[in-house]
Amino acid sequence: MSMTTGGGGGYSSDINMTPMIDILLVLLIIFMVIVPVTPKGLDALVPQPPKNPQKEPPSSDRTIVVQVLRHASGAPAYKINETDVYNGVGGPAAQKELLARLTEIYANRAERVMFVKGDDDIDFHYVAEVIDIGRSANVDHIGLMTPKIMAGQ
Repeated sequence: MSMTTGGGGGYSSDINMTPMIDILLVLLIIFMVIVPVTPKGLDALVPQPPKNPQKEPPSSDRTIVVQVLRHASGAPAYKINETDVYNGVGGPAAQKELLARLTEIYANRAERVMFVKGDDDIDFHYVAEVIDIGRSANVDHIGLMTPKIMAGQ
């Protein structure tokens, strides 16, 4: 073993390893603490089947179709799933009754889908009014039903 005395006066090219090892150990401890804290997956709630299974409502009860029909007086008449909305001639009273019934139907529904079907000879603004009434009744999705096109025509 040899020892050097301070007489050389030049620079030493040896790297001092002590501070580098201190930094390495601190980083190692930090990463050891952080890694177990990170989440390993997502917590998901899986829907469970009902304990008392009840009969599913038929799809005809779930699907709401509002028909806009041409009345003899020229004002539109409305039907919800083949049920007349208003007994008198259409107009503002029939629209209010339609809004009240749609609001009642969609009050407790999670699926808020409605279809609008208009007669061939009725003006489109009556169909647009039914769409506005549906939006007022908090219906999320409104679809328009068109007549089926016959093959060969």
